[in-house]
Amino acid sequence: MKIQELKDILKAKVLVGHDQMDKVITAGGAADLMDDVLTAIAKDCVLLTGVTTSQVIQTAKIAQVAAVVIARKKNPPEEVVELARRLEIPLLSTNYSLFVACGRLYMNGIRGLDGSW
Repeated sequence: MKIQELKDILKAKVLVGHDQMDKVITAGGAADLMDDVLTAIAKDCVLLTGVTTSQVIQTAKIAQVAAVVIARKKNPPEEVVELARRLEIPLLSTNYSLFVACGRLYMNGIRGLDGSW
């Protein structure tokens, strides 16, 4: 699935990465604890989270995440948006809760690395 499709499914707003909408997402996962991201998320996955700190973007870079989606109607601070821009990590935001966002992606074919969410 391309990031553009993900954006449409989640009715998300693109904060960073308008030029990367054709990038392919291979799987996905949701976490608010960045330790969980480092053990469960892999390259080219989408990370859904409610956390809006710079640690999310830094962790996404280390884990080679393809895109980050901030859930729960949250808006990250400008310094987080700027960090995502500098590190070239697509950053989106959605009004959906993590539960609903994960369900919408699951129903559209995105799975976790083990086939689940």
